[in-house]
Amino acid sequence: MKAKKVMVIHVKDDIEKEELMKELQKLELPAFIYVHGKLNSLKINIQGTKDEIREAMQKVRDIHQRVRSRLYPDRRGFYQYNIDDIFREAGTSVSVPILLKTLELLGEKAELRDNRLISSLPWNEIVELTKKLGEALSEVALQTTRQIREVVLPIAVAFELEPEEVLDIALELGVAEYKEDKFKYELIKNKEQALEIMLKKLTGEENED
Repeated sequence: MKAKKVMVIHVKDDIEKEELMKELQKLELPAFIYVHGKLNSLKINIQGTKDEIREAMQKVRDIHQRVRSRLYPDRRGFYQYNIDDIFREAGTSVSVPILLKTLELLGEKAELRDNRLISSLPWNEIVELTKKLGEALSEVALQTTRQIREVVLPIAVAFELEPEEVLDIALELGVAEYKEDKFKYELIKNKEQALEIMLKKLTGEENED
């Protein structure tokens, strides 16, 4: 038997309302939902069986929680993001270690818990950062191994350099080599050593020894 239910969700501002409506439009549910935006709230009409309505209400609450946690920082000033949401919004994806290392190099908090990223970087900025990483990845994906990308891409984006430039620096410092037979750049040192050597060079620390 079909039933109807009306949910009212209160929002702080237009940004929260827009983000929430955008997420609700992507939602695939057996229940039929109709969303009407009001001044400080969203009125959601849900139609379906009792089970379908219950499932829809739970999903709407989950989405609202996700939207709020990415728009508003907690008491420590950190935001929580669903990793998949970031990649979907950016229209690209990179490996999570690359994203975490880039945030770290930029001096931002970056901690992964399950599929949630806790960071000090606001939503719009983390989406922009992911887009830049995606662009950098597309430039060197074919001629690099996964290991070297985890060094080159964070440095390229954090220091606003072209990925090719960073590969040249890696060769020059002897942390990577170009394998002619594979047409790929590979690390000679491990990732941590390579990063340390390259960061010393880029920040001028090596001259202070």
